Amino acid sequence: MSYSTSSPDASTERRAAQPSTVAEPVIAFDHITKYFSSTEGRPLEVLRDVSFAIPRGEIVAILGRSGAGKSTLLNLAAGLITPDEGSVRVLGRDTREAVDWHRVGYMFQDDRLLPWRVAWRNVALALETNSMPAAERKKRAHAALGLVGLAAFAESYPHQLSGGMRSRVALARSLVDEPDVLLMDEPFSRLDAQTRGSMHRELLRVQKLRHVSILFVTHDVEEAVVLADRIIVLSPRPGRVQRQVDVTFDQPRVGTPQTVALTAELRATLEANNQEETVS
Repeated sequence: MSYSTSSPDASTERRAAQPSTVAEPVIAFDHITKYFSSTEGRPLEVLRDVSFAIPRGEIVAILGRSGAGKSTLLNLAAGLITPDEGSVRVLGRDTREAVDWHRVGYMFQDDRLLPWRVAWRNVALALETNSMPAAERKKRAHAALGLVGLAAFAESYPHQLSGGMRSRVALARSLVDEPDVLLMDEPFSRLDAQTRGSMHRELLRVQKLRHVSILFVTHDVEEAVVLADRIIVLSPRPGRVQRQVDVTFDQPRVGTPQTVALTAELRATLEANNQEETVS
């Protein structure tokens, strides 16, 4: 079977296709523990001693049931929150320091398009926090839409676009600043199966062109297997790294025997987690 697994304590080596010199990962979680306040006012432990890294140029998927802390890890990587214990390094800098956040894109679960803006103006919104001239913002927005195959729809409003096209606009917006890292929080979960498959192919194509490193959160086991170079499986409440799976079989993976087998295996792992939590 063309994948390998490791325990959280085992050292994770770069894939064989990568150079022998190991570069610093674009994101590194180092013994992360995170608490939130519960409705009872007591600290709620969401993550416990989580450590893993995202190598440059790879797609890493975080897989786990609701409440396992997947989106919390994404928000830690985005610098939106800080850990209570441990550290998060992004592009070589601790997130408590001055990270160059323009090099980090974020694609949310909802497309969050502004209904009064046409597609290119929605994309250009990501550039309006800097001093870039308006003409350059427009040029980059059109180029990003061209990258995702929507050049002909630059002047279309969100209500004139299909769900898949809106997701492409959101993807273009997350890429318009040419980030080195892309954080994705279940961005395709609201799409139908056929459109979601199309977006998977689009993401893999764009990732290959841009060589962007991606941290992808999903509930969908097959989505993780189809897209990721590495899958981090979190056990629930508090979230801990249960497994790391290096997915080494070739693209395209949809419907292949390896994909079917690994998807079934990971679903069994998550189902066992659900049963253990129900018993406890």
